[in-house]
Amino acid sequence: MHSTTTTSWSQSLGAHARAHPLALAGLGVAVLGLLALWAQGGVLPAGQNHQFVAWALLGGTAGLVATTVGALPAMLFGSLQQKTEDVMLGLAAGMMLAAAAFSLLLPGIAAGRELTGNAGLGAGLVVLGMALGVLLMLGLDAFTPHEHDSSGPCGPGYARCNRVWLFVFAVAIHNLPEGMAVGVAFAQGDLGVGLPLATAIALQDIPEGLAVAMTLRSIGTPACKAVGIAALGGLLEPLGALVGISLVGSSALAYPVGLGLAAGAMLFVVSHEVIPETHRNGHQTAATLGLMAGFALMMVLDTTLG
Repeated sequence: MHSTTTTSWSQSLGAHARAHPLALAGLGVAVLGLLALWAQGGVLPAGQNHQFVAWALLGGTAGLVATTVGALPAMLFGSLQQKTEDVMLGLAAGMMLAAAAFSLLLPGIAAGRELTGNAGLGAGLVVLGMALGVLLMLGLDAFTPHEHDSSGPCGPGYARCNRVWLFVFAVAIHNLPEGMAVGVAFAQGDLGVGLPLATAIALQDIPEGLAVAMTLRSIGTPACKAVGIAALGGLLEPLGALVGISLVGSSALAYPVGLGLAAGAMLFVVSHEVIPETHRNGHQTAATLGLMAGFALMMVLDTTLG
């Protein structure tokens, strides 16, 4: 029986790969790019920079705590008005967009320009990283079985996964690039880059955690289990932070590329998943206003903390 299940899963994965050759090729390119960054970055910062690793881990842990805190109201309420959920997700999307722009792309371009002595080449390093981030997320989205409340299940072998686990994988796909962004932002020890980004991501994790827990409640998941699953998805934040800082290490060359990679991954999630999710239920205007408010809030945070 076990052998049959294994064979069936392998066949499903193989068929999915044949149906999505470009996504598979892109994932392969992204993995090679990540390995190259790891080699260039020296895996983790040198001994004198271990403080940066601690900062990155604390920033990622803040995201985990915020996700859990955001999910806690699901213990008291069994449902959330769809309009309220869309506004909250719009707020989170706006903060992610602003974080990508102000705390990742602009510092990446500045670092690239300083490294190369040329504005165009510096921006090119960031664009290279963005491309790797987008290819990574395209591959993960295509080859990870997961489910969203509105769009339904997708990915190879999703029929063999419990529906709750499909939601866990969906949350993990969202949280991984956020954690990586925090790790990359702290890699050079610049609190003016890392602190606003970590703060913004933690703040937007609160409504995101609540939305996840409420979605789980809506499919019949008990309250305690729904909160626990939301927290489990949040574990990808500190783990992603360690991955992000290890990609860059103490390398000046890997830093602008890593910032671009994190920004590309976050922009992909916002455009491909979060914004469409908020526009499926007839509350586009309210969700857009939430997005603008989130963008403005993050802009103020970046100016204040940066």
